[in-house]
Amino acid sequence: MSRSGLARETAVDRSTIGQLLKDDLPRLPNAQLAADAAAALGVSTDWLLGLTNRPERPADIVAAAMALSPAERSSADAQLLDWHRESTGYKIRHVPATLPDILKTEGMLDWEYSSHRDQGLTQAIVAIRDQMEWLETGASDYEIALPLHELEACATGSAYYAGVSQQVRHEQLTVIRDICAAMYPRLRVFLFDARKVFSAPVTVFGPNLAVIYVGQFYLAFREGQRIRSLIDHFDGLVRAAVIDARHVPDHIAQLIETNS
Repeated sequence: MSRSGLARETAVDRSTIGQLLKDDLPRLPNAQLAADAAAALGVSTDWLLGLTNRPERPADIVAAAMALSPAERSSADAQLLDWHRESTGYKIRHVPATLPDILKTEGMLDWEYSSHRDQGLTQAIVAIRDQMEWLETGASDYEIALPLHELEACATGSAYYAGVSQQVRHEQLTVIRDICAAMYPRLRVFLFDARKVFSAPVTVFGPNLAVIYVGQFYLAFREGQRIRSLIDHFDGLVRAAVIDARHVPDHIAQLIETNS
């Protein structure tokens, strides 16, 4: 928008707008002019005054803070891939709801989708393959914090993994072991004790986006302070890890041997 256009929208002289934009000794607007300028420009007054790094208006920020996704999981996976690509070049921090989807085998996905046989399984496999191909490009460092009991339940066929055949479970663990070994340190998996620390499923896509998975939808945060708080939370999980990333392949190998 030109200075003249902004002057018309805010019903002030062009010279007044010019005074606001002077590099040396700029004039500060009164509250009415600040509000009118923000409305004309489609931004928040807080951003105009340098109080936030997000230019969106409060209502727009609130509307964008929660992204609803369809019940079909494959659609959610497509959304996740878009977020991964958006964060290329930044570190991604991830706490999964179960085992990390990006590391799941077709056998495990087949078991998870057994209750609703439709195109969802095929679409999910394709989406996860796309995520793995993205990960293998090395476009971003990837850290995963996983509860220790998740791998143990998969190894023993208990809790969430009750009813999964030993072959599928051990194949799944072998794939995770091999990927963790081959892609370290670009991919780092840390195991924490959920009896001591807890986390909901959350992914931090660099400094500009953090997502909490609720089930039927995601809560997506793009405000800097909230993203930093979730980064601090994730870093706390890493500090509390009982098994460091470099030792995870050996730990999985031991789980497989013990439960063979």
